[in-house]
Amino acid sequence: MSLTLYSHPLASFCQKVLIGLYELDIPFTQRVVDLANETERAELVKLWPLAKFPVLHDAARGVTLPETSIILEYVDRHYVPSPRLIPTEGAAALECRLRDRFFDLYVNVPMGKIVTDKLRPDDAHDLHGVEAAKRELETAYDIVDGWMRTNLWATGDSFSLADCAAAPALFYAEHVLPFGKHRHLADYLARLRERPSFARVLNEMKPYWSMFPG
Repeated sequence: MSLTLYSHPLASFCQKVLIGLYELDIPFTQRVVDLANETERAELVKLWPLAKFPVLHDAARGVTLPETSIILEYVDRHYVPSPRLIPTEGAAALECRLRDRFFDLYVNVPMGKIVTDKLRPDDAHDLHGVEAAKRELETAYDIVDGWMRTNLWATGDSFSLADCAAAPALFYAEHVLPFGKHRHLADYLARLRERPSFARVLNEMKPYWSMFPG
């Protein structure tokens, strides 16, 4: 098997890549990395010195790639007969990439800020940063709720890279800051949870769920 994904089932960015790989039905080996384990961390550092996952290693091509969107675009380009996660038409492709980045930067990142603050000692919480993250999430919720008034998926009627990004980001975000009035957003997350690729990811995550802060 050519592809090895270094990841962790609880990590939202790793879940994004797993969803894409399951959507494309691409064979791969998953190496679950415990960053607290010095041996496993050292193995990851050899591939990517920043020691952040996910990282994809393609032994057949001699390629090692970090960063979720790059990983999924790579496999979508090289391992399926025709692209399925990113539209081939120029304007549609740009919109897909834009919404992919939106979910990464404006949902996943502020959600992560709120979650990681829970891990800080009682005298080291960043209350200002957490409140700013919550405001950013509320704005993102408004935007996505607007998209989902007419869309089935993030960019329209077809499941795409943007939905791979949206699913774990929104799943965790809803736990730290409930959607409240955003009915269309809640309906979208419900559809994502029913998608077989994401349902599989959520099932694989269950043994680790007790590790989620709060």
